[in-house]
Amino acid sequence: MQLDFQILTDIAIRAALEAGKIIQQSINKEVIVEKKEGGNTYASQIITTVDKACEKVILSHLLPTCKTFDIALLSEETEDDKSRFEKDFFWCIDPMDGTLAFINKHAGFSISIALVAKDGTPQIGVVYDPSRKNLYYAIKDKGAFKNRKPWKLKTPNQHLTYITDKKLSNTLNKSKIKEILNDKTIALGVSEYKEISGAGAVLNAIFVAENTPAMLLKLPKKEKGGGSIWDFAATACIFKELGLQADDFSGNPLELNRKESTFMNHQGVFYLSFLI
Repeated sequence: MQLDFQILTDIAIRAALEAGKIIQQSINKEVIVEKKEGGNTYASQIITTVDKACEKVILSHLLPTCKTFDIALLSEETEDDKSRFEKDFFWCIDPMDGTLAFINKHAGFSISIALVAKDGTPQIGVVYDPSRKNLYYAIKDKGAFKNRKPWKLKTPNQHLTYITDKKLSNTLNKSKIKEILNDKTIALGVSEYKEISGAGAVLNAIFVAENTPAMLLKLPKKEKGGGSIWDFAATACIFKELGLQADDFSGNPLELNRKESTFMNHQGVFYLSFLI
């Protein structure tokens, strides 16, 4: 059966909004935190009962489409069955990105749902920010939307904004990142850069688009980490539809259906909301 991307987007939006309600109801409650297998950072090694509840409600919407349209599934909290390498498309889900921010009661968490082709090209991207009640989504070649209206980027700031999960002062490779920031500041012709930190990867990417000119980067490294496919699939679709850069550190397309690992540490990540 041929896929109707608009219908699938509407289903993904309903799933994200319903998961958002679960998060909103749980923000001020104590939650159980468990350890799981992840990357080399604490944030990638934790899961809460809220993550699980969000995944359950999202799957209740998306699993029927997997059967109807023969779509594979990759979700952060479910074991990868590798069907994404066999079927033409797969759902890529982060039920609650920014779990650490959620635990710390910091408004940096979100729901991310993407539909990705077998070749790694994102077709649909849906992001919901339950703290600010902002809905972002895009369909390949159909544009990007914020709160169901075409997303028009704001007038650029007179400074460069560096968006990061961890403060630059606490970052291992801060000297290299500072060098990049200084180079971009000069190239843009602005006098300084400012920092926004503390959110998960999904909202960090959204904040890059919301605070032009801005950038987010993950340097390539040997250790597992740098985010996973589900951290970037939805926002990569949104960025492409906004005409912005969402690539690896070398400027190549993100590998969003990588066989070796779901982690992005091998290639790094570079999101930019300006052109030079």
